[in-house]
Amino acid sequence: MNDTMVTVVGRVATTPVFRELPSGPVTRFRIAVTPRHFDRTRNEWTDGHTNFFTVWARRTLGVNAQSSLSLGEQVIVQGRLKVKDEERGGQHWLSVDIDAQAIGHDLARGTSAFRRGKTLDHVPDQARSQAPGEGQAPAGARKEPEPAWESPPDGAAQVTGAQTGAETEATTDADRGGRPQPAAVG
Repeated sequence: MNDTMVTVVGRVATTPVFRELPSGPVTRFRIAVTPRHFDRTRNEWTDGHTNFFTVWARRTLGVNAQSSLSLGEQVIVQGRLKVKDEERGGQHWLSVDIDAQAIGHDLARGTSAFRRGKTLDHVPDQARSQAPGEGQAPAGARKEPEPAWESPPDGAAQVTGAQTGAETEATTDADRGGRPQPAAVG
């Protein structure tokens, strides 16, 4: 296909809106992208013109985006660029949309904790964007249990790491500044 693929880095400018449509779940939000450059004459960083894009996340990506993104967070969005030029109510409207294929937090600006999402049973397999065999363990591969990444209630001690008999380290959330960290195994 001759789609224009873009990757933008910016801040979530509107609260993500989730809708359940006949074609599947969709989350929509706006992203503000402001380039910065160093002005050598003034010896300081200067903001360029801010561009706003409407991001559309469909199916599982939409469900995960709605539960993961908040207003003002720094994110990276990759997807197909779509420019719409239309007349509405006698006014000329131009909108620039991104049909997202991937969305993630910008780890250069902060931290994030990944939690594996559940698959959507009501979305037909042919409608999913995953290629056949992608994301599946090879035949005969041993399935490792998920590590315990969630925060325990009331700051109680938590054992992190896979529970496969390997040594793990118990730490509290307060020891780590409130974020779960992988345990040192060894």
